[in-house]
Amino acid sequence: MYRSGPLARLRPPRLRQVQRKRRRGLTRLSNPVIPKCMNKLENQRADDGPSRIAELDYVLPPELIAQSPAAQRDAARLLIVDRAADTLRDGTIREFSELLRPDDLLVLNDTRVLPARFHARRVTGGLVRGLFLAELDPGVWRVMLEGSRRLRVGERLSLGSDIERRIPMTLLEASGEGHWLVRVDCRDPAEAVLERIGLTPLPPYIRRAASDAEADATDRSRYQTVYARRSGAVAAPTAGLHLTDAMLDRIRKRGVEIAFVTLHVGLGTFKPIVADRLADHVMHEERYELPEETAQAVVRCRGRGGRIVAVGTTTVRVLETAVRNRDDFARFSPGRGSTGIFIYPPCEFRAVDALLTNFHLPRSTLLALVMAFAGVERTRRAYAHAVEQKYRFYSFGDAMLIV
Repeated sequence: MYRSGPLARLRPPRLRQVQRKRRRGLTRLSNPVIPKCMNKLENQRADDGPSRIAELDYVLPPELIAQSPAAQRDAARLLIVDRAADTLRDGTIREFSELLRPDDLLVLNDTRVLPARFHARRVTGGLVRGLFLAELDPGVWRVMLEGSRRLRVGERLSLGSDIERRIPMTLLEASGEGHWLVRVDCRDPAEAVLERIGLTPLPPYIRRAASDAEADATDRSRYQTVYARRSGAVAAPTAGLHLTDAMLDRIRKRGVEIAFVTLHVGLGTFKPIVADRLADHVMHEERYELPEETAQAVVRCRGRGGRIVAVGTTTVRVLETAVRNRDDFARFSPGRGSTGIFIYPPCEFRAVDALLTNFHLPRSTLLALVMAFAGVERTRRAYAHAVEQKYRFYSFGDAMLIV
């Protein structure tokens, strides 16, 4: 689906360079310049110091990009990064529960990934690959379509592979970069339609044959956390893919409290930073919710001196958004909305004490957040170690715990 057209452009530029240069050997990176922390919600100054996109670069052999998940969810490797001791240790994700303390609070993102990829047919029979982004009104979708230059406003396409049950889709408006407003002639909500005709929206660096139904059935299960319950994401909060029901039971038995937030991961999570200066990057916004019970759990954890352990960068974004939206940083309150928080180093984290995360793409906002949390040079050492030890990278890859 992502081989050409606008969706293909989401593949990060550094990955494309590595793929082109793999026969010529690895390239050297530029000298480090420590970037800044930018929080769009705080309206911080953007000219407080040098901050260059090249500092989010690293070289990754393409064969380390995981194309499928581990045989079992909890079979992934775990790199443990201890900031206080300034050490790295190789482990496995099965150790994760033992690394938590009884007074800790574990916070998970319970968003559920929609089967948001779809195929449509033109009247001529030509195939158009698409990605669902949102339902704005009943039957009115915002989507991304490949080959948009060939498409015209008013053109009617059909969704689905079953000829007798195909659903008409009319192109209403083009908004650039492959984005369209369309009308789907079906009484069912978008989620129900996608459950029938949709495919798993895997990232562009994971390769699948378009007709591989068996692989998609597996991906529907494995590209979803076991605690996913609120539909709306077009990408998974991948750090949570490693956790199992049995592991969560063990964590609770250790006296660790578990709470949930929701952040519906959007298309922007695949989009690399293209501005040379990080401060010039326009951060994508994503819908989130911090429930009352989670806000209370955070306050209780702070009161008893426990750590707030976030599973995934999306969870960090919700918690740090919530605390930055209040004048009293000692307390949390429930809320919902959209967040455009962009965190990069140096940055003072007010809500998160430890982070479980996967290994992220070069030149990505996710890597910037990890550098802010772990430290720039420590992150560089951790990633260099992971490459040397042949960890698996990205969505279906291994994990890193930063304490």
